[in-house]
Amino acid sequence: MEKNSTPAEMAPLFAGEGWFDPIEAELRERVRQFLEAMVEQEVTAALGRRRYQRGAAVGYRNGTRSRRLLGSFGPVEIAVPRARLVDADGTRREWHSAVLPRYARMTRQVEALIASTYLAGTNTRRVTRALAALFKGAVGKDVVSRVWRKVKTDWEAWTRRDLAEEDIVRLILDGSVVRVRLDRKATNISLLVVLGVRSDGQKILLAVRNMGGESEAAWRGVLDDLVARGLRSPEFLIIRRSRRSGKGACRAVA
Repeated sequence: MEKNSTPAEMAPLFAGEGWFDPIEAELRERVRQFLEAMVEQEVTAALGRRRYQRGAAVGYRNGTRSRRLLGSFGPVEIAVPRARLVDADGTRREWHSAVLPRYARMTRQVEALIASTYLAGTNTRRVTRALAALFKGAVGKDVVSRVWRKVKTDWEAWTRRDLAEEDIVRLILDGSVVRVRLDRKATNISLLVVLGVRSDGQKILLAVRNMGGESEAAWRGVLDDLVARGLRSPEFLIIRRSRRSGKGACRAVA
């Protein structure tokens, strides 16, 4: 005989106690414990001894401070140990965790999720609403704007990086068409993608540009920019075109 469902079991998902998920809560608690253990191991290694352990050390503990970290697991409060390190000349300096950088308030995965949601063609207010349930309201308009500015700055730095030290022996030029939302409308954008192949066979992404098409002038503009940033002439060049523009055509130039 089947067991009848109780009123609590039949409660709507987002009504009353339906907001509380014991599984999610337990996972966040385990994440908090794991992060605190990582930082504790880090400060122990820096000081040269465990808490309350006697013996030579290169510093001393100085209490803890609370840090709020936002990850794909949601927001968690972490107790981060504070410590002072003593150099050989007697100079004292504050210890900083490499696991949790001083100004990091969210993981890179969260930054990528916020940026990708924004790039999908929506605005900051809609991104906030879309991620509200996942991050418990920890992502506001200011957070979305700040993440986007950081991603934009990182992207601009990547597009201007020096290529003189790259050991590139082959180039692959590939045209790709992606569908995006611009001004609330779906549209196709043609991207020019340049992959470099190092002498050890490793592939690296050198450039992704929107030049309005795959014309000779567009490709020349992309390649001129790579040369201006120090890229040496490759031994071999492979040219591929997107299916929309060239039916997947491919040719090689030595």
